[in-house]
Amino acid sequence: MTAVVIVGGGPGGYEAALVARQLGADVTLIDSHGIGGSAVLTDCVPSKTLIATSNVMNTAAESGGLGVLIDGQPAASHLLSVDLDVVNTRVKTLATAQSEDIHARLIREGVRVVRGQGRLNGANFVLATTPEGGEVTYRADAVLLATGARPRQLADAMPDGERILNWEQLYELKELPTRLIVVGSGVTGAEFASAYHGLGSRVVLISSRDRVLPGEDSDAASVLEEVYARRGLEVISQARALSARRTEDGVVVKLADGREIFGSHVLMAVGSIPNTEHLGLPGAGVDTDNNGFIKVDRVSRTNTRGVYAAGDCTGVFMLASVAAMQGRIAMWHALGDAVHPLDLHLVSSNVFTSPEISTVGLTQKDLDAGNFRGDVIMLPFATNARAKMQDQHDGFVKIFCRRGSRLIAGAVVVGVNASELIHVLTVALAQRMTVDELASAFTVYPSLSGSIAEAARRLHVHSE
Repeated sequence: MTAVVIVGGGPGGYEAALVARQLGADVTLIDSHGIGGSAVLTDCVPSKTLIATSNVMNTAAESGGLGVLIDGQPAASHLLSVDLDVVNTRVKTLATAQSEDIHARLIREGVRVVRGQGRLNGANFVLATTPEGGEVTYRADAVLLATGARPRQLADAMPDGERILNWEQLYELKELPTRLIVVGSGVTGAEFASAYHGLGSRVVLISSRDRVLPGEDSDAASVLEEVYARRGLEVISQARALSARRTEDGVVVKLADGREIFGSHVLMAVGSIPNTEHLGLPGAGVDTDNNGFIKVDRVSRTNTRGVYAAGDCTGVFMLASVAAMQGRIAMWHALGDAVHPLDLHLVSSNVFTSPEISTVGLTQKDLDAGNFRGDVIMLPFATNARAKMQDQHDGFVKIFCRRGSRLIAGAVVVGVNASELIHVLTVALAQRMTVDELASAFTVYPSLSGSIAEAARRLHVHSE
């Protein structure tokens, strides 16, 4: 029986373990921080649970136009409040329950789960150090490294878990920050800025770039900035934070231009670093890049025979869904099953701001740079009947198609539940559908998905 040893119990690790067991391997999973990894325990599951509460607050606060009254008054944000201690207790309870569910399934499927710190001892052996200090060596025909990443820290803004925070520490807060400074305008910073503003904090978002979400579609980022401005969320652009320090009753963030921003708390959302320094990589000859991420190919192989890697420790695309797919691909390849190499053009991603921003495939940047010849249509939700009924006017559907073949090449959806709407476009892209084929499928009326079909229809080219 093939022996597989997996180091790390996040999505890349536990999904790989399940596939390996399905294919008949003897599987040992070594995990040090809890099954589910940061995705379940400190990142995706907790943050999106928090955001769910924030979204309810936003919906309630902006429902006055629908005739909703709160204590006899038109709905407004000043009439709402949240018990953050209750919210965070629910967040942590759900995360723990999800972790326990995954752990129980691994055991049911016959995975040997070992609590400890794993590292390579050559290419074919993994040494596990238990919490009690003991050591056990496991022989492996195939090894998967899936140790994830952790929040990056600045020397002059070290988190203390009370006032200066990283995103893993937010869920210990008992009371809502009165004025939260968020340093970093990438996905994590934008999501938490949106969430805490919705919960009732005054939020200041500090961006080193000229706009929020510099890596996302510019039209999508513009919608989010317009919503931020309308709701009163302050954005300081082109400002680099140098330090954060505590004051008597809060924090002060110093900017490179000399300005000082005062708040009750600060969230440092300045990127991630891989958990790879204690894995014994040099001894096994496994290559990393200059930032410590493990180099892998499209079937998750490292340069060392029999050693694979998946998830955030590879830096390929730091999403739980990608980590899980990398882990599955690694096991399919290692155990001789049919496998399709990872295709990042088919990865759909979502920014859980309010409104949400979802993307898949080729982008506006690709089109503008001439990376493909195509056409694009952007259809605002303000024209959609269902959106009008729900009093949700922010956002749009944008579809790119290839000129000539009319094959769908990419898409952007901005709006409520964009993370659900993007799936049909991801399927259309994966199945090489044309805009005409997408447009010909029936949609419900009225529905937000109707805008997807309408956008596809508008990309139709009359054939002579």
